[in-house]
Amino acid sequence: MYGDFGDEQQGKGKILFIMKLISWNVNGIRACVKKGFLQYFQEVDADIFCIQETKLQEGQIDLQLENYFQYWNYAVKKGYSGTAVFTKKKPLSVTYNIGTDGYEEEGRILTLEFADFYLVNMYTPNSQRDLARLDFRLSWEDAIRVYIKELDEKKPVILCGDLNVAHQEIDLKNPKPNKGNSGFTEEERGKMTDLLEFGFVDSFRYLYPNRKDSYTWWSYMNKVRERNIGWRIDYFIVSEQIKHAIQEADIHAHIMGSDHCPIVLDISMGSA
Repeated sequence: MYGDFGDEQQGKGKILFIMKLISWNVNGIRACVKKGFLQYFQEVDADIFCIQETKLQEGQIDLQLENYFQYWNYAVKKGYSGTAVFTKKKPLSVTYNIGTDGYEEEGRILTLEFADFYLVNMYTPNSQRDLARLDFRLSWEDAIRVYIKELDEKKPVILCGDLNVAHQEIDLKNPKPNKGNSGFTEEERGKMTDLLEFGFVDSFRYLYPNRKDSYTWWSYMNKVRERNIGWRIDYFIVSEQIKHAIQEADIHAHIMGSDHCPIVLDISMGSA
């Protein structure tokens, strides 16, 4: 079981396969490539590497990623949104979007099915500064929750991506002045709570429930990142049934190239 990925290790009568997964909102893959994306990609040597906000259409980039299968979901609108997954193991199937009207044109979700789990790479809509898109965002959350739960009833799910919400006050530097702002409204935070209560686990908070100053996004305003005035809005969410397999959930805040940084999930799967 789960033996398609990772490094094989022996432990307690089982063969453990350690998978390394990366998720990164690159804020434009073409720009990120010019800022060291490929060097980081090669160094981290992930089994599955997910990106969001690719901001391109088919044929606008030729990434040479040896030993990886590539899957892209492009937005209809040029230079907007988009997701991609690069995986060492070929999936059993790939699903683009979720089959629900109203969400199909922005390339926000990719689902890869493997033998023993689903990998869902997602870029959640931003409700915008004036909350003009909040209603759209909330209906998206409801549709996604149903979709993810249906997958989870078949096999475990690993959901990752820029989910555009700081769930708890500990997940952003300045919670009080940001209450009610995009990404920290009660409605958005409540939808994250609903998802977790449906049988899912925030891998980072599972391991580090009280760790402060751990962020994945910073404004481009002057010296904000230097002073670590950030938000944690990028996640690996896993099915409750495999939370015991989480080995590490890391944040590579030192990696530049985007206003977001990469996040990491190491997860061990065993076979008797």
